Amino acid sequence: MTPASARKLVRWLVLLSALVIAALLALVYPWLARGPELLHASWQEPRWLFLLLLLPLLFWRSTFGEDRRTPRLLIGTLLPLKTGPSGVRAWLRDVPGVVRSVGFVLLVLAMARPVNSLRPQVADEEGIDAVIVLDLSGSMQAVLDNLPPDLKEYIETRGPLQRPTRLDGAKAVIRDFIARRKTDRIGVVVFGKDAYVLSPPTLDYHLLDHLVSQMQLKLIDGGATAIGDAVGVAAARLRNSHAKSKAVILLTDGDNNAGKISPEYAAHLANVVGAKLFTIQIGDGEMAQVQDGFDLFGQPRYVSYPFPVNPALLKELADKTGGQMYVASDAAALRASFHDVLNQLEKTKFEASVASYEELYRFLLLPGALLLALDALLRALVLRRFP
Repeated sequence: MTPASARKLVRWLVLLSALVIAALLALVYPWLARGPELLHASWQEPRWLFLLLLLPLLFWRSTFGEDRRTPRLLIGTLLPLKTGPSGVRAWLRDVPGVVRSVGFVLLVLAMARPVNSLRPQVADEEGIDAVIVLDLSGSMQAVLDNLPPDLKEYIETRGPLQRPTRLDGAKAVIRDFIARRKTDRIGVVVFGKDAYVLSPPTLDYHLLDHLVSQMQLKLIDGGATAIGDAVGVAAARLRNSHAKSKAVILLTDGDNNAGKISPEYAAHLANVVGAKLFTIQIGDGEMAQVQDGFDLFGQPRYVSYPFPVNPALLKELADKTGGQMYVASDAAALRASFHDVLNQLEKTKFEASVASYEELYRFLLLPGALLLALDALLRALVLRRFP
């Protein structure tokens, strides 16, 4: 083996040894801190991992590529340097490049944002399973006065003389009801001519509040009122519930005049799944005020309009399931009805599972930054190249 070949072999051995040692030192902290979690982490920004394709170029440029630098010193002959380089620092000249490459890998992995899904915390909680059934038929555009001041934050800002509608009041009361819940699983069904599941019973109150806040008239066909279908859909959402207390809370201001399921049969379905049906009639009569545009001075104009109701049907449905019927003539009475329903329900224990997430990038960012700092220090103070 020629001296040149021996020098190349030794250089490769030193380079590979430095790479292994640097990688092991870099992974000590991440492994001790969050080793198993990093192995099973999910990467939130995987596009950054494409930067690892630059690693071979960076590795070569930081080691063998340094040998191709343009000399800065002119000398008469290179013959005295023919047997160089020599000495410990010369043999370790590739260490900074190795350190830089390993640090680069750690920083790229940190930018890819590894996230660990922590083991769900399971606890026994007390609560009820309830499905709120909200009427989105055209009659919900009628006015509903006496909105409590603390509920005004839940309705859209309108002109100073525009009065809240029944839908505004219902949404505000429902959102307030959701905000006060801690361990109750709440679901929402909306209906007009047909019934739709807005959300099954859930503990995700933030999502539920957002969904309710987006409800508007004309999102679904509001030309009719399918009370039977709506209660039937709500009962279906509770059929797999193991809670002792299950409730369907129906908010409507009209009479059943559409749908494929009769209200009486829907009440039977509620009995089958063990749910009590609480009916809340919004408004106390068949005449209600509705905004009819604006007058010549830009002020809202209101006219009286007939909206048929059927309190006898609502009371019959509630009685069949052991629930109760309420009449909410204004928003304050509507909120009182909700809280009275909650007070009547027996609570039961169920298992609540809440998962949390932990960002793991910091366990890669710190050693990566330290390795780059070490690279700079080695190049500047210990293993400087000449020229």
